[in-house]
Amino acid sequence: MDILKIIFAIILPPLGVFLEVGITGAFWLNILLTILGYIPGIIHAVWVIAKH
Repeated sequence: MDILKIIFAIILPPLGVFLEVGITGAFWLNILLTILGYIPGIIHAVWVIAKH
């Protein structure tokens, strides 16, 4: 399941974070990072998934 979440994190970073932690501060931070730049959103999403 983590592989699928990482694939979602690469395609759409907030979706990967949402599947891992739900609607929390990490989710909103990831939306902000994705808006500011796609690559920071991916890095944060993979980091959140790997951390949990």
